[in-house]
Amino acid sequence: MHLAFTHAHRLQSACNVYISCLNISSCKAGQPLKPPCRPGFSQNFYTVIVSRDLLHGQSILKVKFEDCQRNREVGFVSSDPNFSVRPDGTVYAEQEVGNLSEPVQFMVTARGLHDPHIWETTVKLALAGHPHPSPFTKIGIEEMLSRVWDSPPRVIKFLRKHQRGSSANGLRRQKRDWVIPPINVPENSRGPFPHMLVRIRSDQDKDVGIRYSITGAGADQPPSGIYNIDPISGNMFVTQPLDREERASFHLRAHAVDMNGNQVENPIDLYIYVIDMNDNRPEFQNQVYNGSVAEGSKPGSSVMQVTATDSDDSTTANGMVRYRILSQSPHSPIPNMFTINSETGDIVTVAAGLDREKVSQYTIIVQATDMEGNLNFGLSNTATALISITDINDNPPELTVRTFSGEVPENKVNVVVTNLTVVDRDQPHSPNWNAVYRIVSGDPSGHFTIRTNPITNEGMVTVVKPVDFEMNRAFMLTVVVSNQAHLASGIQSSLQSTAGVTISVQDVNEPPVFPVNPKMIRFEEGVPAGTTLTVFAAQDPDHFIHQTVRYSKLSDPANWLKINRTNGQITTMALLDRESIYVKNNVYEATFLAFDNGSPQASGTGTLQIYLIDVNDNAPVLIPREAQVCERARPNSRINITASDADADPNIGPFVFELPSFPASVRRNWTISRLSGDYAQLRLRIPYLEASVYEIPIIVSDSGNPPLSNRSVIRVKVCPCDDNGDCSATGAVAAAGLGTGAIISILICIIILLSDCMVLTKINVNYWQTRREKERQTKQLLIDPEDDVRDNILKYDEEGGGEEDQDYDLSQLQQPESLDHIINKPTGVRRVDERPVIAESQYPVRPSLPHPGDIGDFINDGLRAADNDPTAPPYDSLLVFDYEGSGSTAGSVSSLNSSSTGDQDYDYLNDWGPRFKKLADLYGGGDDD
Repeated sequence: MHLAFTHAHRLQSACNVYISCLNISSCKAGQPLKPPCRPGFSQNFYTVIVSRDLLHGQSILKVKFEDCQRNREVGFVSSDPNFSVRPDGTVYAEQEVGNLSEPVQFMVTARGLHDPHIWETTVKLALAGHPHPSPFTKIGIEEMLSRVWDSPPRVIKFLRKHQRGSSANGLRRQKRDWVIPPINVPENSRGPFPHMLVRIRSDQDKDVGIRYSITGAGADQPPSGIYNIDPISGNMFVTQPLDREERASFHLRAHAVDMNGNQVENPIDLYIYVIDMNDNRPEFQNQVYNGSVAEGSKPGSSVMQVTATDSDDSTTANGMVRYRILSQSPHSPIPNMFTINSETGDIVTVAAGLDREKVSQYTIIVQATDMEGNLNFGLSNTATALISITDINDNPPELTVRTFSGEVPENKVNVVVTNLTVVDRDQPHSPNWNAVYRIVSGDPSGHFTIRTNPITNEGMVTVVKPVDFEMNRAFMLTVVVSNQAHLASGIQSSLQSTAGVTISVQDVNEPPVFPVNPKMIRFEEGVPAGTTLTVFAAQDPDHFIHQTVRYSKLSDPANWLKINRTNGQITTMALLDRESIYVKNNVYEATFLAFDNGSPQASGTGTLQIYLIDVNDNAPVLIPREAQVCERARPNSRINITASDADADPNIGPFVFELPSFPASVRRNWTISRLSGDYAQLRLRIPYLEASVYEIPIIVSDSGNPPLSNRSVIRVKVCPCDDNGDCSATGAVAAAGLGTGAIISILICIIILLSDCMVLTKINVNYWQTRREKERQTKQLLIDPEDDVRDNILKYDEEGGGEEDQDYDLSQLQQPESLDHIINKPTGVRRVDERPVIAESQYPVRPSLPHPGDIGDFINDGLRAADNDPTAPPYDSLLVFDYEGSGSTAGSVSSLNSSSTGDQDYDYLNDWGPRFKKLADLYGGGDDD
């Protein structure tokens, strides 16, 4: 739609109005279209027809800024110094403009006073009689940018306050400071560089030498070097291409100083805006979007949203993205099943007929184009939208046949009779597909149930309650199948959702059954053997088969009962005793077996419970069996007695306690009194009774009819007591039967034993002292350490070198042994010039020699002393060879001595075996082999 307005002064204005439908579901008669609100100018391009001459302050048009009711404070700036914008958006001539020869185009920028947002729109002043091109043509935009780039640089003067005259009272009125319009620089310019933008000039440059400089981000601060200024001429340049997506604006300050560096003018603020170019394509957030919509959805149902962003200025056409659908696959049922909101990217259904069972997924190619969707000049990008059609329960389950059949043995449970097969075209393993089976008739007793196989969706007819062939030989069931989810609106159940199931019951041989199980009977205990108690008979459930039932005993803990094999009659084999350990709570249990002669044989068990009625067949007994009291009667010197009876009430207490009349000493010395039905007290009747042990007979009777009595004996120890009433130690011994003489004898024996121990200890100490003294004297006899000096060591140098010192004591090479180690040294070969690690050698007893014993004892003592002497030299050591212990056939070689060899017969050495053959030859004069 194109609208044109004519002013009273022949000024005309025109604009284009575009109407687009954002949502098909909302494009209905009587419903206004409400696009989403976005802050910014209402139009991206304003065109107005003006005359060639414009007066100072003349209003040209009004740009409309929408802040979406955010009460945003916005300031407007024109890129052309000849035009300004009032706060209400009115564009007017800042100064008189005459004789315009061509259209004028400039940018109007809106900038938030408290936020960094910037919005731009283009204003074109077309001369009356000249055609105005479309605001969205590429030629118009390039022409505008070319004019901005190639237009001669304007001169920016430092702002000064001018005096305009004097008032009557002598006050001067100052002119308001000029607002310096921003500098617009298009991005991506190809140069040449450096390119002059403006000239900074001071009015004092005619009087003094001026040096100009600029500061701020882009000049002397990062990113530095983008702008520079000629310090003499004040010409300001841009040195390189700009990118609005990196930085959209620059804020610089211009300075003017004299040759001495003194400030000549106040610094002025320069705002440089980078004009956006359409150099960025829209970018989708995802290359593949996944959405879903239910099958059977109505037109206008929301599916999903795709989003693309453009790095260009979103307030201009460069950054305004529009969406459209390029293709749909498959084209079933129609090629255009979906549409997309061109501004928001919302995809909705546009036609009915979505059916998951026919098409489960659609692939949509979506295109995003900037320049408000202008395909001629905009940049585009594409993404893929995968739309899955979700399942609804629009297909009821259908049984494959109308009648199913199966058979089941009687008395079996958890048996699958038959499987019901079903067909459902909805999505498998979903609530819309999962089958639920119900039995609606034919099973009033609840013998069957139908479970669903989670894998195949089949219905498994299962027995949960045993069936009886004798009662029901067959069942006719009616079953209905449905889904876990309810059918979708408007979908009716199928006639094939109902079927019949015929189940045949197979007869099997059932075990005999006891009608009453367990069976309870009551009898008095003590009935004689052979008494008939009851008939415990079983019945065979197989009425149509005449079978014989036989009985046997399965469990009879006390072996009191027997059963007739034919009729089940129970008789006793022994007395029934209620007090038996096999009776629990007056009840005795026995188990019997009933079996038929069927094939295979079947058997059943029955439990017989006999409640035994108590009779008075147990006399009471007394506890405790032993007690003690003080020999002198005291208030607390009494014995508490308790009576117990194995029978039950009324054959137990209250009990009667009494002392017998014989012997007479019992009643003379003792008295008994009943405390309660089960308790009594026994105490001394006389003040003093000699300490001893007394056996007191007591007669106790129960309350049975007739009562039973028992004569019990309590062993009472009478003893002297201390002040606390406790038996003393002496008294306890006396009470145990020991007299004074026995006690004295025990003490004398203890004293004698202690004396013997002391005497033995003294003898043992004297023995060891004498032995140590004898060993010390023997060592002194054999060797005197002071005279044991050996200075005759020969040096042979046969081992590659010898000792430098020949005069040393060999006893220093020996390691002394502890006394314990010497005494406990084991048997074997030992060198005394090595560290002893074994106990002392034990030599066998030598045979008696014809020489006097004194000499032999002297030699033996010397040998033992030498062996036990740690200072003995190597050549004095005694070596024992091949000692094999006592009791050997050969005895010990220690029996050989060299005191006299001529008068001895060594022929017996030949009897010692081959190991002593050479020794026998040596002493016997034989030849060596």
